[in-house]
Amino acid sequence: MSESRTYLVKTYGCQMNEHDSERISGLLEADGLTRVDDEAEADVIVLNTCCIRENADNKLYGALGHLKGLKEQNPDLQIAVGGCLAQKDRDSVRDRAGHVDVVFGTHNVHRAVELLDHAAEHGPIVEILEATARDDAEAFPSALPTVREVDHAGWLTIQIGCDNSCAFCIVPAVRGPEISRPFGELVAEAEQLAADGVSEITLLGQNVNSFGRDLALGRRQVAASEGGADSDEDLGDAWWCGERWTDDRRARPLFGDLLRAVGAIDGVHRVRYTSPHPKDMRTETFEAMAATPEVCEHLHFPLQSGSDTVLAAMHRGYTAERYLEKLAEARAAIPGLAVSTDIIVGFPGETDADFERTLEVAAAAEYDSAFTFVFSPRPGTEAAELLEADPSLAVPHDVVVERYERLRTVVERSSLKANLSRVGEVEEVTVEGPSKKNPSVLTGRTRRNTLVHFASSDPIKAGSYATVTIVKGNTNHLLGELLEVTIPARHRTRIPVAAG
Repeated sequence: MSESRTYLVKTYGCQMNEHDSERISGLLEADGLTRVDDEAEADVIVLNTCCIRENADNKLYGALGHLKGLKEQNPDLQIAVGGCLAQKDRDSVRDRAGHVDVVFGTHNVHRAVELLDHAAEHGPIVEILEATARDDAEAFPSALPTVREVDHAGWLTIQIGCDNSCAFCIVPAVRGPEISRPFGELVAEAEQLAADGVSEITLLGQNVNSFGRDLALGRRQVAASEGGADSDEDLGDAWWCGERWTDDRRARPLFGDLLRAVGAIDGVHRVRYTSPHPKDMRTETFEAMAATPEVCEHLHFPLQSGSDTVLAAMHRGYTAERYLEKLAEARAAIPGLAVSTDIIVGFPGETDADFERTLEVAAAAEYDSAFTFVFSPRPGTEAAELLEADPSLAVPHDVVVERYERLRTVVERSSLKANLSRVGEVEEVTVEGPSKKNPSVLTGRTRRNTLVHFASSDPIKAGSYATVTIVKGNTNHLLGELLEVTIPARHRTRIPVAAG
């Protein structure tokens, strides 16, 4: 491809998709393309899709309808659709939008450039792989170049796929079974991120706190087999499972060990993670968070519902009582812990009594923030099949809207209370840049993951750390007064290179 060619990647969905988009951008730039922000200037447009929310399909096909006009004006424009929705819809993407050149899924992101080259020479192509094999190194994020959206913060994918069977979730169908990346590989990638000037690392996975259980089980099986035959055995247990596991060789999750290891890397100032699953949250994780100063005092702890009946129908694997017990344990272990959550309103069959229980649990949990969603059936999920079999289970729209507003009132009450409690405190913030609403004001983020707006007489580079005194608490953010810059930004822009 010519060096003069340009590209644009548009991302829909979660942090996993955002990270995949960084990898796609890295691949394209390693192939000589230059990023642009205007669709009209792009030679290649990649839509990296999500299929979690109800309007995901509408967003994608609406965007593709708009791009059809650009394609008619510029027949050489290449349009690619990747991600979860592509994995789910497969050939139907081109059935509905014949001007798409490439369709690829979640298991072959590493082939984006090859597929574009194939389409340019041979015509449109749809390639969807069913799963990622552990020994297919190129399919894992570490094998791919990256163009990060923010220089001082980086994602670190620690696992792909999910072994849970939540009735509302399409992720296992489009991301495949859970596979953990080797411990030593992750530490090495985190060290490289820190060497590039990244000071804040977010560990990513569909169920991060089960990370490594498959690795530990695999190493135990290798040790038990005759002769211990394994093609990668020479790398050793510590590379696969970390040094701490060699002293405690149970088939256990390794997430707490990983938090400690990443936090110990020179240059790493903050460690975050998302998302854990309450049923797999262990004491070892809370202990690691408390013992590792670099791990931020923030826990995203998805509740989904406060009703045991609904939780059972969702296959969540915990009760409301057990959830609150684990939450209390976390707060007891980690002083100043901020907690956020996800809650679904209107799951099929949710009664007034079920929803009242959700309100009670949300009030008791006193969340700092919450992502609340109206249930939407996703084709291919058990919940969608449940509704199709018995439409009477659908909660009427007006009831859902009323419940949603009542839940929002409860959540906003606790959010405001939490933010008001920070007034007078001195908080460390990562400077993120000018506020989108008021460019004369800077925005920073506390260790507790709360936005703080504050003024500065001098420019401060994004990625710097500063201390501010909190002077006002609002529902969704804090206002502060700058004290001093404590750590100037040290990141440098990483130039992507082709893997290998």
